[in-house]
Amino acid sequence: MLTLLRLAVRLPLTWLYALGYVSYRLAYDVLRWRTHVSLTNLRNAFPDKAEDERKRIARLSYRNLGDLLAEVLKGATLSKEEIRRRVQIINPQVITEFTRKGQSVILLASHHCNWEWLLLAASAQLDVPIDAVYKPQRVSAIDRFLRETRSRFGGNPIPHKRFVFEILKRKRGVRAFALVADQTPGKSDEKYWTRFLNQDTAFFVGADKLARITRSPVIFVGMQRSSRGYYIVKLKLLASPPYSGKSNQIIEQYVRAVEAQIISSPADFLWLHRKWKYKKPKR
Repeated sequence: MLTLLRLAVRLPLTWLYALGYVSYRLAYDVLRWRTHVSLTNLRNAFPDKAEDERKRIARLSYRNLGDLLAEVLKGATLSKEEIRRRVQIINPQVITEFTRKGQSVILLASHHCNWEWLLLAASAQLDVPIDAVYKPQRVSAIDRFLRETRSRFGGNPIPHKRFVFEILKRKRGVRAFALVADQTPGKSDEKYWTRFLNQDTAFFVGADKLARITRSPVIFVGMQRSSRGYYIVKLKLLASPPYSGKSNQIIEQYVRAVEAQIISSPADFLWLHRKWKYKKPKR
């Protein structure tokens, strides 16, 4: 499979988009892959929208996912100049004002638009090493391909089970710690419950703990699609040290930023993701 992936990345992006379109039609119209999950998520998130509008958003989100697959493949060969042209970080000073003073930062993103190109763009444009937490893929060939692609411009992918250990090793250097933080915690994991898109929703608390351990400012990385294959990234400072007491305010700020981004462009969110796997326990 790894050989097949390495052959596919040599195709022009327009050809990969065509393959992505076929994949979208197959997944949505033929196999109906997770369409029930997507439409249920949309009904719960947007109860005031008409059903036809929710179906339109669902279909477009699958279309965007097809494009994402194409772009992930092409990310293995795009040059630094091309990734900078396609993903523009419009206010990098939000990060550099801290890193130039010798202070590490925590970057929080979500499964919105193209989070794979986001890491490549940040690695290509920001003058700071980026340690990015990731969950290893079950298929070893895909996992290796993604790790190789993510590290092309100096990014350092770290498996989520080793992330805290690796962070403590690098604590004294100036770095950016990057997390796609809208993953769903397991039932036994520590979690923070809040209202998100009209539903009780669980979030990991790791970003809050990481901020306190490293005494780092926390920055939300918002991504917006400007056209097919082109994105705008806007950074927003969520919190900065000193931090006092035990609080999940950082997570709450992140949740509100993600929610606003999704409401602004719902078709760019990964609705087939099983974000709401279980209900909030009753006390």
